[in-house]
Amino acid sequence: MTDTLWTAVEVAAATGGRATRDFAATGVSIDSRSLAPGDLFVALTDRRDGHDFVAAALAAGASGALVSRRPEGVAEDAPLVIVADVLAALTALGAAGRARAGATVIAVTGSVGKTSTKEMLRAALAGQGRVHAAEASFNNHWGVPLTLARLPATADFAVIEIGMNRPGEIAPLSRLARPHVALITTVAAAHLEAFDDLAGIAREKAAIYEGLEPGGTAILPTGLDVTPILAAAAARHSARQVTFGTAAGDDWRLLAAEVVGGGTAARARHGRETLLYKVQSPGRHFAMNALAVLAAAEAAGADPAVAALDLGQWRPPAGRGQRETVVLDTVEDGVAFDLIDDAFNANPASMAAALEVLAGAGPRDGIGRISAGRRIAILGDMLELGPTEAELHRALAALPAMQAVATVHCVGPRMRGLWQALPQARRGQWHETAEALAARAHTLVDAGDVVLVKGSKGSRVSLVVDALRKLGQAGASEAQGAP
Repeated sequence: MTDTLWTAVEVAAATGGRATRDFAATGVSIDSRSLAPGDLFVALTDRRDGHDFVAAALAAGASGALVSRRPEGVAEDAPLVIVADVLAALTALGAAGRARAGATVIAVTGSVGKTSTKEMLRAALAGQGRVHAAEASFNNHWGVPLTLARLPATADFAVIEIGMNRPGEIAPLSRLARPHVALITTVAAAHLEAFDDLAGIAREKAAIYEGLEPGGTAILPTGLDVTPILAAAAARHSARQVTFGTAAGDDWRLLAAEVVGGGTAARARHGRETLLYKVQSPGRHFAMNALAVLAAAEAAGADPAVAALDLGQWRPPAGRGQRETVVLDTVEDGVAFDLIDDAFNANPASMAAALEVLAGAGPRDGIGRISAGRRIAILGDMLELGPTEAELHRALAALPAMQAVATVHCVGPRMRGLWQALPQARRGQWHETAEALAARAHTLVDAGDVVLVKGSKGSRVSLVVDALRKLGQAGASEAQGAP
């Protein structure tokens, strides 16, 4: 039997609302399509008014609904908690969930890698207690309260991802989460359209330390131009500062990282101890984020050696560097290409990291119509980069890792700048939309290739990933047009 998460009386008390009748909720949902029976449905208003879906949620088995009015078509005796403002009530419910929790709370932010790091923490801590973590990228003004509202009082650890799009967003969410440990993965050129410079982004990221509980630990990366900004904020708001990076004085120092097969093996030093660990994803940046995870796990009271073993089972979710093999011929062995799906998010730093992974990957020769296997990049627009976006896109052509890429296909108006900056020999196709390039998927790849697909979610470059996967479903006959 699933434990009760909230009763109607508790919801009403936390939100200052009025319960129409008693109920017991075993979960909290904001989407009637994915709602599980027993969930409390929260009628948020975004692109659509959540009140329009209350009746459907109740019919699907919701135990009750958090609303600002009784929606039309909902029975008089329906199980509701009526509040003045639903988002404010969800925030209050999240605060109540955090207040009653006995978990050690870890908050994560960063320009790159915060969702992957959050999932690494989930895996690394799973063997040492009950872990509660945000779903997907629930890291904004409603995602953080929702995650806290779902926090079981009996959890041992809670991992809260905190993001931002503009100044002033992180500090209130951190104060709501009240972490014992706060981790910044890195600071890079992302969301520049809302900030004057990288220092502004660093100050916003550093605001995560403002919510730390008394005695809390701040974990921060070294080796960045803006590290002093992070360090100053950590010193103001935390009792203990822990650094990670590659410098000799770092508390957690990455000594080496080597891509082995589809994963990365790393060696690090912490104090006088040398630690070996691995992640089931290729890339030095994954090894660095994993190092930060081990630092956070220790700060949260977990055994880092056990955490390192459990971390070895972690794999990135779809769209975040997941590597897979697409088989083009089910009869003849080896007629396939490798696909690196990194199509969920992009900025200059994550582009550079992904291209390094591609440059380190080994194509296979002699199995396709083209004798030599190739490294191919399919890159979509990087969004929210502000007035220097054209320059930042063109600059990708000069990255050292780009020299190992045979062909670069580009999607979107911003990526046309990169396409034009590439030498003719490396320039593949350019299309205004992902739909147009996806329709040409069968011309882009051959057996033996390694293909990276990366871009901001808004570029819709994931459509190209879907089209490439379908080449495997369709078989080799549809890929014969590959150049």
